[in-house]
Amino acid sequence: MAEYVKVEHDGRVAIVTLDHPPVNALSAQLLEELEEAYDELDRSDETRAIVIRGEGEKAFVAGADITEFPAMREAIEEAAVSGSVRGVHKLALRMDSGSTPIVAAIHGYCLGGGLELAMACDIRIAAEDAQLGQPEIKLGLIPGGGGTQRLPRLVGHGRALYLNLTGDPISGSQAYDWGLVEKAVPRDGLMEAALEVARTLSERSPFAMGVIKELAAETRDLALAEGMRREAQGFIRCIGSADGAEGVMAFLEKRKPEFTGK
Repeated sequence: MAEYVKVEHDGRVAIVTLDHPPVNALSAQLLEELEEAYDELDRSDETRAIVIRGEGEKAFVAGADITEFPAMREAIEEAAVSGSVRGVHKLALRMDSGSTPIVAAIHGYCLGGGLELAMACDIRIAAEDAQLGQPEIKLGLIPGGGGTQRLPRLVGHGRALYLNLTGDPISGSQAYDWGLVEKAVPRDGLMEAALEVARTLSERSPFAMGVIKELAAETRDLALAEGMRREAQGFIRCIGSADGAEGVMAFLEKRKPEFTGK
């Protein structure tokens, strides 16, 4: 049974709560439990969308578990030789490859590995007073879970360097202005706002959402012509799918579609 990750359901929406007091730091065990939870939910036909949230009032996730860093230093040579992908990197790549969309509900502190986890989600909803940042530079480190790669893709080169080089956080409201999150809402309306988005996603075609996620992950660095070619292939896959046939027929028959993910 998972110690730090709890899963409950609201219809076809899974609510995944990270519960590692006092600030939900990303320990190795929490990351392992979260990856196992996502694997199970992504394979489930009953789960159409996921909301990730942090327990308590202090934080979504306030960063990596720094108490584990000394042991990590001992593994530096092995990691350098093997080129292994671990921690937030490994989890984020698994989330990229999954077809089930993930909404991050961000409150309180969302720092370091916490922000990198949020950036690996598909949609981010933040409380207006949340604090988002990459403070690793203050420890003489760099963001090691995607902060130097995902952040500039979301907010642009200059703003990413500002966050990564200063280590200073910005509010949820400013994060919305910068394009780091898709919505900023009052703290007391955060979960309802995240669930509203997730419920909408749960009504969409799982097959088509999987293709959209795949294209988003695999084509963002390609030349436009190649990206358009891949998009055309994706459209052909969708129109030939059972979900595509059901969606078109439901529109013509003026009824709600019943998607199966096939």
